[in-house]
Amino acid sequence: MSRITDLSAERLDLPLTEPFEISLGVQHEAANVLVTVETESGVTGYGEGSPLAPVTGETREAALVTAKAAAEIVEGRAVEEYRALVKELRSTFPGMVSATFAVETAILDAFCREKGIALSELFGGGPSPVETDMTIPIVSTEDATRRATEAAAGGYEHLKIKTGNDIIEDVERVVAVREAAPDAALKIDANQGWTPKETAAFADEISARGIELDLIEQPVAAADIAGLADARRRIDVPIAADEAVFTPEDAIRVVREEAADIVNAKLGKSGPLAVAEIVAIAQGANLDCMIGCMLESAVGIHTSAHVVAGTGAFSYVDLDGNRLLAEDVIETGDGPMHDISGPGHGVTPDNW
Repeated sequence: MSRITDLSAERLDLPLTEPFEISLGVQHEAANVLVTVETESGVTGYGEGSPLAPVTGETREAALVTAKAAAEIVEGRAVEEYRALVKELRSTFPGMVSATFAVETAILDAFCREKGIALSELFGGGPSPVETDMTIPIVSTEDATRRATEAAAGGYEHLKIKTGNDIIEDVERVVAVREAAPDAALKIDANQGWTPKETAAFADEISARGIELDLIEQPVAAADIAGLADARRRIDVPIAADEAVFTPEDAIRVVREEAADIVNAKLGKSGPLAVAEIVAIAQGANLDCMIGCMLESAVGIHTSAHVVAGTGAFSYVDLDGNRLLAEDVIETGDGPMHDISGPGHGVTPDNW
């Protein structure tokens, strides 16, 4: 068995093409963490985390400290023991989800590169192209029109619209996107910005405008599972749980309380192995699965795409984080298709 000889972590600063606003705040760049592990056979694995305090509960500095501290657990251990390593990391650093995601990814990437297999194969299938949506952040109706027009021209058939501040403005933004991209499927993400009553008011107004929605994602506060269930009972649009689900235990609670129709299993919250467990819980309860992302480079995005390709479990794919960057860590092109390959997640960052 090949052992891990070194783990390192560094800042990964990724400016955005344009500011990205959601109900929780505005980002002008992705202040990420890049983790590298090396094995005694000379293989290098890469992992990325994208801490965002209002969502993940971490600052970038805290994530860096955690990732570096993980070296004490990881170094000297056999890379084949990745499940035991991930379990120990998550129990040692509870709540440090971005840092442990980065370390977990680097370990899995190194394992797969040593075996000469694609990361997707750990999850049941070979690498295949994955189609993502494009996100329209909280912007003016004019800017929403521009962004939706550009996305549709770029081949995006699925659009996700950020909401959660002012309901009237949110409705007008959705109307603007529908008019600019009349054939696109639309998802709404309120990022915890509403109450159940406000969710219903928004859904009623959108319906009155003759607009159909695929789903409304996390309309209420993450801790308010009862409120999420209340919102679900009030409207006909499917409800997706996002920030409410970080762990498999969270997914079980959502299922038991009938709080959602869809579970967003995001690697940035849970890590690849736990996402597979969350998927199994959702499927066992006949819930649909969605996968989302943070503002990650191709390292994090392609890792998620491998999970999508391997499991074949996701009805909704929101993996556009690297499409919002001014410059990615590798050349990935534009458009809705992620062409992934192995071994591992297939991404070796250039000049980082």
